[in-house]
Amino acid sequence: MGFPAFFLVKNMAKQKIKVIREEMLQVASNVAQEKNIEKDEVFEAMEMALEKAARVKYGFQRDIRVKIDRESGDINLSSYLKVVDTIEEEEEKNQILIDEAKKLKSDIQLGEYIIKELPPFDFGRVAAQNAKGVIIQKVREADKARQYNEYKDKVGEIALGVVKRTEFGNLIIDLGKSEAIIKREEIIPRESFKNGDRVRAYIYEVKEDTKGYQVFLSRTHPQFLAKLFTQEVPEILEKVIEVKSVARDPGSRAKVSVFTEDSTIDPVGACVGMRGSRVQAVVNELQGEKIDIVMWSENQATYLANALAPAEVSKIFVYEEKNKVEVVIPNDQLSLAIGRKGQNVKLASNLTNLEIDILTEDEETERRQEEFKVKTQMLIEILDVEDVIAQLLVTEGYVSIDSIVNEKQENLEKIEGFDEDLSQEIIERAKSYINEQNKEDLKIIDAKIFDEELKNLSGINNKMLALLANNNICTLDEFAGLATYDLLDKTEGIFRELDIDETTINDMIMKAREKWFKEDSDVKEDSDVKEDSDVKEDKEL
Repeated sequence: MGFPAFFLVKNMAKQKIKVIREEMLQVASNVAQEKNIEKDEVFEAMEMALEKAARVKYGFQRDIRVKIDRESGDINLSSYLKVVDTIEEEEEKNQILIDEAKKLKSDIQLGEYIIKELPPFDFGRVAAQNAKGVIIQKVREADKARQYNEYKDKVGEIALGVVKRTEFGNLIIDLGKSEAIIKREEIIPRESFKNGDRVRAYIYEVKEDTKGYQVFLSRTHPQFLAKLFTQEVPEILEKVIEVKSVARDPGSRAKVSVFTEDSTIDPVGACVGMRGSRVQAVVNELQGEKIDIVMWSENQATYLANALAPAEVSKIFVYEEKNKVEVVIPNDQLSLAIGRKGQNVKLASNLTNLEIDILTEDEETERRQEEFKVKTQMLIEILDVEDVIAQLLVTEGYVSIDSIVNEKQENLEKIEGFDEDLSQEIIERAKSYINEQNKEDLKIIDAKIFDEELKNLSGINNKMLALLANNNICTLDEFAGLATYDLLDKTEGIFRELDIDETTINDMIMKAREKWFKEDSDVKEDSDVKEDSDVKEDKEL
């Protein structure tokens, strides 16, 4: 005796649902494992796809949500109705009045939801195909997001890949699960690769955009060289030796500064290796790029002398406030210090982060003699003294009137040939000159500058105000419009004769510009207030 037909149909339906659930769980597990993403992300993609298919059947405007049980595969299809006191016309399918909602659930509150379970249905071929497309798209997005997060954390590391193709001089590199690009300018000059060649490069950026993400590699980046040394020198990997700085002219020459706190280790020798084996491995990877390894030092002068090797250094004058140095070298070392096309001094400057001026010993002697003559003549004219006295003052370091005015009389008496009367007379003449200059400066200021804001600017003095007035800079706005070059240029700068550093000038200019920033902010606030007022008036109308 056979079973009735409806029992057979019901049993077949149950079997079909069971198969679908098992397949869904298996697909989620397989995709998550294959793409190396979380199983939840696959289920979320499936839920989104089923929601899309359900809206096709029940209406696109309805708030339909699907939940798949992660263990059993059961699909729960529900419609959400928001409890409101007034139904909006465009949201009538997703809202229910509070009175109606209380009939269904007595303790319901405004803003909560009435959840109605919907019966399962046959999605149909088209809906199933659309759902498949949504799942594929969401899985692809999740896979890209995973890869982006993976490579984002690898910025600053070396990647190993295979050249896949060349596009407009740029190399597309296959990294296994992802692709990367080496731009033409990031390839070492005269370096060429063919499809299938293995290549090592430095990951310097991972950029995310609407299409996904892109990994950018470089073989010219200074840190690529540092990372290569990390791979070749165990002491660097173990942080016993530290790479302090790198400067490169890719494919030609590079300088690397290293340091260690362990006095028993020679950091330069460790990086060079036995018979140059370690540094040679890096040179080979960089297509024969010559590498100078120098010892880093806290003392700027010592560090700079090391960086300029193989040239010998006679003297170094460091101007810390200007981040600048003057280096004096023997005449026969000039070409060696500068290098081919200025390469050696350029790399040393990049390595030490200092601006370097190189002088030969003869040039330095000539310049000092010329400066001595100029300063001596200045003291002769201002103090009305004989050549010998002026020369003695300059020799002892008194190269300006201010330096004499601020000096104690007993210190001047220590100069050979100076007695109490002479020292006192020189200081009196210097003070008299300063007083006369102050009077002249005040006359100029009173005649031309009437802007109290400029007069009260932090850091400014009467000498500066007089020089500005002589150059027709008479208001705070005019001063704020100047650049550092306008004030400190050696030949045309307004303050070129004053002993003042660039940082002080920059601070003064920015202080003067604060007024502009405040005015811009006030204008924006007034504009925002006006817009708010206009909107309010429109609503009232």
